[in-house]
Amino acid sequence: MRPTPRKALAAGALALAALAAVSLPAAPPAAAAPDGAAPAGAFADGAASAAAVCTPAQAVVNGGFESGASSWTQSSTSVITSRTGQTAHGGTAFAWLGGVGSTHTDTLAQSVVIPSGCASATLTFWLHVDTTETTSSTAYDKLTAKIGTTTLATYSNLDKNTGYVQKSFDVSAFAGQTVSLSFTGTEDSSLRSSFVLDDIALATSGDTTPPADSVRTPAAPSYTVSLTSDAAGTVWTGHESATFTNASATALTDVYLRLWDNYHGTCAAMPITVGNVTGGTAGALSVGCTALQISLAAPLAQGQSATIGFDLGITVPSGADRFGHDGAFSFIGNALPVLAVKDGAGWHLDPYTNNGESFYSLAADFRVTLDHPTTLLVPASGTSVDTAGSSGRTITTATASRVRDFAWAAGPFSKISGTSAAGTPINVYSVSGISSANAQSMLTTAKTAVDAHSSRFGAYPYGELDAVIDNSFWFGGMEYPGFVLDLVSTTALTHEIGHQWWYGIVGDDEYTSPWLDESFTDYATDLALGKTGSGCWSSVSWASSAEKITNSMAYWDAHSSRYSTVVYGYGKCALHDLRRLVGDTAMATLLKGYAASHWYGVSTTAEFKAAAQAATTTDLTSFWTTHRIDG
Repeated sequence: MRPTPRKALAAGALALAALAAVSLPAAPPAAAAPDGAAPAGAFADGAASAAAVCTPAQAVVNGGFESGASSWTQSSTSVITSRTGQTAHGGTAFAWLGGVGSTHTDTLAQSVVIPSGCASATLTFWLHVDTTETTSSTAYDKLTAKIGTTTLATYSNLDKNTGYVQKSFDVSAFAGQTVSLSFTGTEDSSLRSSFVLDDIALATSGDTTPPADSVRTPAAPSYTVSLTSDAAGTVWTGHESATFTNASATALTDVYLRLWDNYHGTCAAMPITVGNVTGGTAGALSVGCTALQISLAAPLAQGQSATIGFDLGITVPSGADRFGHDGAFSFIGNALPVLAVKDGAGWHLDPYTNNGESFYSLAADFRVTLDHPTTLLVPASGTSVDTAGSSGRTITTATASRVRDFAWAAGPFSKISGTSAAGTPINVYSVSGISSANAQSMLTTAKTAVDAHSSRFGAYPYGELDAVIDNSFWFGGMEYPGFVLDLVSTTALTHEIGHQWWYGIVGDDEYTSPWLDESFTDYATDLALGKTGSGCWSSVSWASSAEKITNSMAYWDAHSSRYSTVVYGYGKCALHDLRRLVGDTAMATLLKGYAASHWYGVSTTAEFKAAAQAATTTDLTSFWTTHRIDG
């Protein structure tokens, strides 16, 4: 979200949803998690957290090949390349094995040191396969991935795909060893197959004896939602189900749903209502009716999955807000109930903040069906397909993979579309009053921004990107996966699109560590707009000894006038200073590698600090102290 000062909004009269709400006893608000209390594994949702004795590290050097063949051994100078015929997953360079069409072998290797004392070592890489082979049964051409003498996987012409697919392997068994990471591509005598690699990372995390069960759970959530709107698009009713797996060694006996948008109403007149729960028993509402406990039908052991279902009602209040309607235009963010996260600190049941974000969720899959009047356009997270519904109605089906939330809008928007130079489809939806010139300007900005961020941090993975423009948004802008709300502003839109990486792809606990998304996104915005942050730290003036870049939203809600100054301004300045200290190339490599190793996972301050230290021979202890980055 852009740093716009918060202001109180008059509470409009909120009608109850047409769906009868379940009668639930209210409970006192749950205590917020203590500042910094949610360290957990970063490399995949459900990974163990990093304990102090393990320094998370990135073992692969130049995994995105942006420094050419540096640190790699290749069979020919044409393997690591940026030549035409293939494209990079991120940046401009990649490794291209094969693609000749005759008997041929290409190899690529790097010697890596996998540190000891860490619970996990995870190798990831992005692979694209295309081929002129026509068989659907015979593997003529192959790519073999090995670590040491161990074959991790073999791919072939049968694995052809239209884009990149991320592969992941647990290589923890090689901790404490120096081993060769190698890829060998072979082709037979005819018909070519290309095996294209990019963004190779080998990340370590977690002490072998963590102090507590700090696995994030419920893991791998999958949501299926079917809703029908009224004529205005302000009332939606239907059903939602959530399937999930317990990743923890501790049996899961209950889960919590976050009903975030009940902040915008009262417990007596809730905008979000849940009823007829299946798969468990609804318990007490807490945290201002934004958290609903559901006791599962049976304890869920580690690795087991369960599904809960419930009827859902949504009533959109008046107001140009991230959840509200501006006349005929509805903006529906954070309205779908999502599962809260439990880790070593317990359940994260933080209160809603209107000064920033409280939202903390694991990457999930959504399939959302929205039945609405044909007169309303419905931009949404993910990729949408419209089909004809009953008379005068349209059914929009949106699918979104590995996203942390799902948002949509509904109204008689004006829509223009285009495609970025790198191939991302962009849709700009404007409310009445936005000129066609301004809409076109925002489309141009979105195209430029998504490609700029992709080149620095990894290719945009969410298919299309929808931007909804309304100059009445009092908050500036707001990010959701594949969907942003914004004013007519180049800076604001570039910022919100930057959040697709820093919050969306690389997740964080936005309540505990808001700097991990806002500071990083504002830094990314500066880079995309050609700003260097020169001299910005000279203007820093701390309000008190307690004020730190890494403070939680609990602190900033009590010191709201300083939130944007410190988290956005000082935070991005600190990252500019870090870049000047370690060097432009090292900083670019650090952030791209950090994004790759945390792709769809969760970042923590401790893990970023460790990764930064691993990227330089300079001791950063005094840097963190001077810039008040704790954790």
